Amino acid sequence: MHVIQELEREQLRTDRPQIASGDTVRVSVKVVEGNRERIQVFEGTVMRMRGGGLNQSVTVRRVSSGVGVERTFLVHAPRVEKIEVVRHGVARRAQLYFLRDRVGKSATLRERRIAR
Repeated sequence: MHVIQELEREQLRTDRPQIASGDTVRVSVKVVEGNRERIQVFEGTVMRMRGGGLNQSVTVRRVSSGVGVERTFLVHAPRVEKIEVVRHGVARRAQLYFLRDRVGKSATLRERRIAR
């Protein structure tokens, strides 16, 4: 078991910010189209965090053309170029599934006040 943990520790990305449910993040993902590779940015609200260590995943939701789109990203995957936190939102629960029923202004979360 120690060998597996050591291999996982080597693959963990250290350039990832602290993310929590309710945060608005911008995820840059490498997309391969034919023989070309480009970076696609997906910005939305973190609905849930799942797993830990190398298997940690984030589900991000945004509304595009009036349709809700959710994508799940592995945080430490090599395809995920970078994750930027745009704003920290206030969330009182771990999974924000109630956002699926909301549209527009009611789907936004309050911004977390940062103590200085």
